[in-house]
Amino acid sequence: MVRQAHHPELSRRIRRAMPKLFLLRHLKSQWNKENRFAGWTDNPLAKSEFKKARSIAKKIFKFKIDKVYSSPLFRNMETVARIFDYSKRKYPFFIHLDGGKMQKWGNYTDISENDVPVYVTEKLNERYYGKLQGLNKKETMKKYGEKIVRLWRRSYDIAPPGGESLKNVIERTTPFYKKSIERDLKKGKNVLVVASHNALRAIIKYIEKISNKDIINVEVPFAGLIIYNFNKSLKIKNKQIF
Repeated sequence: MVRQAHHPELSRRIRRAMPKLFLLRHLKSQWNKENRFAGWTDNPLAKSEFKKARSIAKKIFKFKIDKVYSSPLFRNMETVARIFDYSKRKYPFFIHLDGGKMQKWGNYTDISENDVPVYVTEKLNERYYGKLQGLNKKETMKKYGEKIVRLWRRSYDIAPPGGESLKNVIERTTPFYKKSIERDLKKGKNVLVVASHNALRAIIKYIEKISNKDIINVEVPFAGLIIYNFNKSLKIKNKQIF
């Protein structure tokens, strides 16, 4: 039997032909712990959650991560920083995309081989909860009823008072996903997205072609991780949920 010579470059191309997408919901924040609507408010992670970063990192960093996308909400960026504490010789390098001086003055000529670029954009922010932000969820359900609050939180096109519906979130998240994240996947890159619940639900709806009616049943727990394995045409080969 004739053995074929091993070609590292060919092996690398084969591996790159099947990109992976990692969707990670941030660790529980202090307001999440207090059962309050957080939305676009900027509160930190609950200190009791830090220890979970190690087990998440082990699942993610078994693979090479080429790019990370996150939102500027501190709970998302802090989650990125916490999991990178357990990445060997790799550090997150935050790159802001939404204009202003953070983007212009944060310009760089190159990043080192030890840096992993983390692209930060409001397009991946949580749903804006309007007048509910800061309120206790249990007390809000007592006031308005569990059914209507669930519709505000999980339905496709019913928005909380003064806030965004999931449809509104999709209108800002999906175009960004198609333009940036999907483009990276088509190039064979492994991409990690660390974001809040409804930004992830918007992405999942697009990827899995979930109907407007059925999206109400889709939830991702805090620190929940989903790994999609795609073929070269970005068809889902398999999905892992942790």
